[in-house]
Amino acid sequence: MSIILLGKKKGMARLFNEKGEIIPVSVIELENGTVVNKKTSEKHGYEAIQLGFLDIKENKLNKPESGYLKKSGISPKKYLKESRIGKGELEKYNIGDEINISYFSKGDYIDVSGKSIGKGFAGGVKRWGWHGGDDTHGSMFHRAPGSVGASAFPSRTYKGHRLPGRMGGKRVTVQSLLIVDLKEDLNLIIVKGALPGPKGSYIEIRKAKKKAFVSK
Repeated sequence: MSIILLGKKKGMARLFNEKGEIIPVSVIELENGTVVNKKTSEKHGYEAIQLGFLDIKENKLNKPESGYLKKSGISPKKYLKESRIGKGELEKYNIGDEINISYFSKGDYIDVSGKSIGKGFAGGVKRWGWHGGDDTHGSMFHRAPGSVGASAFPSRTYKGHRLPGRMGGKRVTVQSLLIVDLKEDLNLIIVKGALPGPKGSYIEIRKAKKKAFVSK
């Protein structure tokens, strides 16, 4: 299991490799996480650590949230993320420990989750890539949905049928993105490819589930 860290999407850029080929990259500004709580198998039934991100004023939290962090002796945090870890790894972490960019290495693969850009109501051609009808005069079809189900049987539209509707604004995970470079002094992670969400949005970062990463 991998620890979930929080980062801010700064935008996209491009790099050149040794062959002179362009590599499209995304830049993430990583937020340092502070261990605020530990979950044990004896008490909770599983082992996990909870990380807090981004310092905020205490009056921005409600009393339960403020009291929860005070109990751990941690300054007020805006976001809390829980990460399950493997058996026997819980002893590696203590409350108050900070997890930073050194958790990753150049050459690692990561999974990134975020909320995709909302695009409002969209027709089937834009939302699902329908071909639509002819654009010629007299077609009377063009970009319309067309038939959505048989009339006699089953006399209804099948569940899950693709139709026009709200597009974007959903949680999306992009898997196995390669870390091309790390700027430890600036807390920046540079990954190959695109990330979900608009520029300036916060995203979750974890080591890839499907691809191996470089072990330290």
